[in-house]
Amino acid sequence: EARQFESLNRLSTYVVHDLKNIVAQLSLLLANAQKHKHNPEFQEDMLATVDNAAQRMTRLLAQLRTGYQSAQQATGVDLIPLLERLTKEKSHFRPAPLLHAPSQPVWVIAEKERLSRVLGHLVQNAIEATPENGTVDIVLETQGETARIMVQDNGEGMDEEFMRDKLFRPFETTKKTGMGIGAYECREYVHELRGEINVASRVDQGTTFTVSLPQRKSVAQEEIEPSPMQGSPGA
Repeated sequence: EARQFESLNRLSTYVVHDLKNIVAQLSLLLANAQKHKHNPEFQEDMLATVDNAAQRMTRLLAQLRTGYQSAQQATGVDLIPLLERLTKEKSHFRPAPLLHAPSQPVWVIAEKERLSRVLGHLVQNAIEATPENGTVDIVLETQGETARIMVQDNGEGMDEEFMRDKLFRPFETTKKTGMGIGAYECREYVHELRGEINVASRVDQGTTFTVSLPQRKSVAQEEIEPSPMQGSPGA
């Protein structure tokens, strides 16, 4: 029973963390609605955002039934449309992130929604750590057989002690409203994908998270076999 309660508490923490990000997105949308509600472009964007939020909450409910980790199989994922969708989801925030990506597809093997979620945590953290007149950039590049996603901001930054001792520990955070599990979950899943995550930061100058993943030059969805790490415990 103790183990079951511990598992339930852990599951609840991650679900609440994801719900917090969805609520923040919807709250910002409502805050902008009075000013832009008659703008057809905003109306279209608002419907897309609400639809996305509903889909994400539906997936959370499904995960509550089966356990937090996604039941989705690892497949070929083109990082460019994934990051384009993520950038659009965060476009209502200030500063709005900017995406810099190559024109050719960049394929990796991952669970698409889980990868999107953990990268979304990094982008959201960057936005919340940066003043409205600052910048948040998402940079995708390839180097040999590696795809690199960099989330760069010029916000408040972190000191060396926090990065060394607390950054990737669950429930440690520099934010007043944060839960301290986004960076931890990102690191755990990146390691499951046989990738690496690195961070460089200076107080009052900004932070750069770099996620490096094995790249596949060409991927056919139907040819992908489940990852050997599929089903292993994650964040």
